[in-house]
Amino acid sequence: MSSSKTTRKLQVVSPVPADIDIANSVDPLHISEIAEDLKLSSNHYDPYGKYKAKVLLSVIDELEGSGDGYYVVVGGITPTPLGEGKSTTTVGICQALGAFLDRKVMTCLRQPSQGPTFGIKGGAAGGGYSQVIPMDEFNLHLTGDIHAITAANNLLAAAIDTRIFHESTQSDKALLNRLCPPNKEGQRSFADIMFRRLKKLGISKSSPDELTPQEVKKFARLDIDPDSVTWRRVMDINDRFLRKITIGQGPDEKGMVRETGFDISVASEIMAVLALTTSLTDMRERLGKMVIGNSKAGDPITADDLGVGGALTVLMKDAINPTLMQTLEGTPVLVHAGPFANIAHGNSSIVADKIALKLVGPGGFVVTEAGFGADIGTEKFMNIKCRYSGLTPQCAVIVATIRALKMHGGGPEVVAGKPLDRAYLTENVALVEAGCVNLAKHISNTKAYGVNVVVAVNMFSTDSEAELNAVREAALAAGAFDAVVCTHHAHGGKGAVDLGIAVQKACENVTQPLKYLYPLDISIKEKIEAIAESYGASGVEYSEQAEKQIEMYSRQGFSGLPICMAKTQYSFSHIPSKKGAPVGFVLPIRDVRASIGAGFIYPLVGTMSTMPGLPTRPCFFDIDIDTATGKVLGLS
Repeated sequence: MSSSKTTRKLQVVSPVPADIDIANSVDPLHISEIAEDLKLSSNHYDPYGKYKAKVLLSVIDELEGSGDGYYVVVGGITPTPLGEGKSTTTVGICQALGAFLDRKVMTCLRQPSQGPTFGIKGGAAGGGYSQVIPMDEFNLHLTGDIHAITAANNLLAAAIDTRIFHESTQSDKALLNRLCPPNKEGQRSFADIMFRRLKKLGISKSSPDELTPQEVKKFARLDIDPDSVTWRRVMDINDRFLRKITIGQGPDEKGMVRETGFDISVASEIMAVLALTTSLTDMRERLGKMVIGNSKAGDPITADDLGVGGALTVLMKDAINPTLMQTLEGTPVLVHAGPFANIAHGNSSIVADKIALKLVGPGGFVVTEAGFGADIGTEKFMNIKCRYSGLTPQCAVIVATIRALKMHGGGPEVVAGKPLDRAYLTENVALVEAGCVNLAKHISNTKAYGVNVVVAVNMFSTDSEAELNAVREAALAAGAFDAVVCTHHAHGGKGAVDLGIAVQKACENVTQPLKYLYPLDISIKEKIEAIAESYGASGVEYSEQAEKQIEMYSRQGFSGLPICMAKTQYSFSHIPSKKGAPVGFVLPIRDVRASIGAGFIYPLVGTMSTMPGLPTRPCFFDIDIDTATGKVLGLS
């Protein structure tokens, strides 16, 4: 466990400058230096400019026999709309472990969506003196993975509507003739991908000319029910006016009008597939299995039925490789995948974590972040991501702030873009103590997985010692392994040294195996109800639509999948204004959908939007460029 040659100590100033100013004040190391420090040879990665590189999956195979490092997940308490600093804490822990505690370490983060970057929340590179750099590249196009997802998603959307269109105007024979055109010798053959559909239909013929009229109909006519199509188009910006659209209004598509909509790209199932895949072969199978809707007979229609699974994989072939970057203090970072946590499973990729665990080796640390509160991101990390990866975490960090705990204790509403109420800026120990019920609930839920829980209190300058002590006492009383006050935003890794030591001890002293919240072999409803119970719900109420979907997915053989709840991040319940640790509420399931390729069923709790909107004053007002230097200004 040698200290990295690339780590460097920061020259911090107070008050803390803007994130982009700090990021621009540090000259990043060439990415080859970061790679060399990880013992990656030049054939293990493809550079993307000076400061980014794609790490190839062949690294996993080459290091297969070597041991893994410790595995740490960072979640949080139920957040305010301002966020409580999980990404910042994730980076801070790693800077502490690598630059101050002489440990091999790797940070694994999601790639940010441009929706929040130009919308309300801003970027996701961390903040203050705990950031990933170059921060502007991290928050904008990076290496184009989200653009690849957008292209693949929309190719599939085009394939769906085109197939419905062509089937509506052609006979079975004409469809077959066009799907399997004769070659110069007049002979017809199936494209390789067509054998997947033939196998699914139980047809073992090797030539289109051998098909009976009934088999021609089964093979060539997907007979998609337009009302059942769940696949929507995507783009990676917030645009509320695309939530509901009408397509097919051109003169050449007469009579093919259909209502649909756009989601944000990071809500695409292809993003979830990227995050949960384990290899290129696995990704090809998952993309092909994605269900876009049903036939009029009620059978699921997949991307491979449409003949597009291979093309989707080609569009995603570079996106499967994680992107190597660095922190302000020179520790390595893998950035990969970016599913939202409230409408998807909210974790970076399995392949990035697997590569990282091999590269740091035994005694090293891989720290990854799970989106929003631990009821959402950490729950999905354990029950979905760890199930598919086979990896076991030793420690879960829960990030808390005094301001969020005051909100849960009954403090005034916190609104993004508006100044904080005085209650959040002056000492009020009683309000903090009252809000610790939220922290305690997250600790008990997370401990149930068998990991040691460390609470990281992300300190702000307005927090008092008495308030910080109250949180530490409440955390330990609730069963936390340790609770540590940290100042990594203001001081970088130096401000998270105590947290790094606590995480190290928590990993070294874990005694229990990983325990999932529910087994996979129970019904869809039983799994939903197990998760609802962990929120504090007394029961679950299903809409007629939800009941219909559950029955259909069970009939189609998908009931053995894990559950990914689409729920507000602002409360344990479905009502964002219910703070603290509410109990006795009935959780309403409005609809149930499935991401079969990704491998989960997702119930929609209440009214969750999969396409965010822009506020009156979006972040883009502050973003510009210095035309003399080419440096980005105003990113947060």
